Amino acid sequence: MPRARSRANHSAESELAFLSIQEAARLLRRKEISPLELVESALARIARLNSALNAFITVVPELALRAAKIAQREITRGKSKGPLHGIPISLKDNIWTRGIRTTAGSKILADFVPSDDADVAKSLSRAGAILLGKTNMHEFAYGVTNENPHFGPARNPWNRERITGGSSGGSAAAIAGGMCFASVGTDTGGSIRIPSALCGIVGLKPTFDLVSVAGIVPLASSLDHAGPLARGVTDACILLEAIVGDYPKSAVRPDHRKLRSILPKRFRLGWPEHYFFDRVDAEVRAAIEAAAKVLGSLGGRIEHVPMPRLAGALLPGTNNIALVEATRYHESQGYFPARAGEYGEDVRHRLEQGTQVRALDYLRGLAMKAEAEKDFQAAFDRVDAIVAPATTVSATRIGQQDVEIAGETETVRSALVRLNRPANFTGYPAISVPCGFTREGLPVGMQLIGPRWSEARLLAIAFAYEQATEWHKRHPNLI
Repeated sequence: MPRARSRANHSAESELAFLSIQEAARLLRRKEISPLELVESALARIARLNSALNAFITVVPELALRAAKIAQREITRGKSKGPLHGIPISLKDNIWTRGIRTTAGSKILADFVPSDDADVAKSLSRAGAILLGKTNMHEFAYGVTNENPHFGPARNPWNRERITGGSSGGSAAAIAGGMCFASVGTDTGGSIRIPSALCGIVGLKPTFDLVSVAGIVPLASSLDHAGPLARGVTDACILLEAIVGDYPKSAVRPDHRKLRSILPKRFRLGWPEHYFFDRVDAEVRAAIEAAAKVLGSLGGRIEHVPMPRLAGALLPGTNNIALVEATRYHESQGYFPARAGEYGEDVRHRLEQGTQVRALDYLRGLAMKAEAEKDFQAAFDRVDAIVAPATTVSATRIGQQDVEIAGETETVRSALVRLNRPANFTGYPAISVPCGFTREGLPVGMQLIGPRWSEARLLAIAFAYEQATEWHKRHPNLI
């Protein structure tokens, strides 16, 4: 194929690939495009880019094309199921999919084919979304770099020598690379927000237990969440609407059509005096400070809020809970220690650590939740949401073990999970939204954390920021 023609095809392909869900849904309703065109475009990008990005473990082109033809007939007959009808998506590979293998990024489940769908997969199917395939992830979701020893690392579309973050890294890479419109991932210690921040997309961890995790291979049941990843705030809201459970009567349900209208002219944002800015890369901090100024210009009053208890309660509490619950699950399934040699070294090491945690320390960890919640509750008495970095650093190099921040060295794992654990520990909702790039061209994410059931308010604040900036309009050059 001549180079000029190839570039023209790639350009047309990109025009469809980087539509928002809202834009694509509008064009589908007007019959200006078809679900088949969207799916064929996505599959073409997967065929062209997946060998470089390694975002997908399993692709199901025949099933996707068949579903697209069905959706096309339904939409043509005026039987639209809503904004996700005919939209190509992916799912993290720890989410059960009937008849499609679900590996959880592991050798142990490399050939596992579920007999049923997870609840979130069922919800998305009812909404008319079209599954393209299952995305790469850190083995058993037990890590934050997405350096997978069995399927290879997912690679960051902005720089293929950098990590995507994890454990939902394949989903983030696929979305940022225009290989799908959105995805559902899981978040136990930041596994939605970390890859979203490092890949320059939006990721939302909802309130604990708001989105069902039934049919998802667990990591730590008292910390596990499922939620949307997408290129924009509206798209994340559309996906959340499809998978969300019941809200209390007093709470406002997310509605992508009302993101602009529900935000008051004046709102209050908390700038934590403790923990969240204790040790953050200078470029990341500068991006968050610039984002806070934008939020201030939109009506957000920034207030400093003390959070002195958080550091003392958080680290031992979440560590012990995650270690024990993960190891217990793998023991209950007969995977560990019987098949210890089939795990990657990092995951096997953490499962071994889980056997050493005393019951008393686990119970203390659960009790420490109350201490962490006190800091948040005191802050939420004064503000609508807390502003913080999503990660302390931008994407590190694949294989890199340590990073230096403000003259101190810590592991990459610690640097990435440190600011995400609080929302998992307490169950509060949190969203990461793109807020800048480093000098090396790597994305930076701003995190907003709110009270329970405040997803609508968080999305509205994130949407207002997004509309006032241009970060979400940038896409990696993958031609």
